[in-house]
Amino acid sequence: MATISATSVRFGSSLKLSSRTGQVTGRSITSVKFVSVGWAKNGFPSLRSSSFRVSCAAKPETVQKVCEIVRKQLVLSPETELTPESKFSALGADSLDTVEIVMGLEEEFDISVEEDNSQNITTVQEAADLIESIIQKKGEA
Repeated sequence: MATISATSVRFGSSLKLSSRTGQVTGRSITSVKFVSVGWAKNGFPSLRSSSFRVSCAAKPETVQKVCEIVRKQLVLSPETELTPESKFSALGADSLDTVEIVMGLEEEFDISVEEDNSQNITTVQEAADLIESIIQKKGEA
């Protein structure tokens, strides 16, 4: 599932504020922000700030494998709900559990996760997205 969000602010002879959010299956766009402030010719100088980030949602199979590994590492019951948004900490994982989850992911997917990246993994979706990113880079090399 994809998320597209944008924010735009413009100051001048008129004030305009708009926000849009949309969802598209397969891709997600997040943190789209546009801000524009401006005055007349002899007024204050314009200030523009924008940020744009695109992230692709991982394949459902990857998310499912991550869920299986998390369930196994944390010894979760079958009744425990696991979703892509599930946070490891909310499932009772401590920092050692997270390291073990990453090690399980590395073994399952035959990848190597850098320490900097492993510290940023807090949800099932983040883990799945990182795995697909590493696999894609590995294929390009």
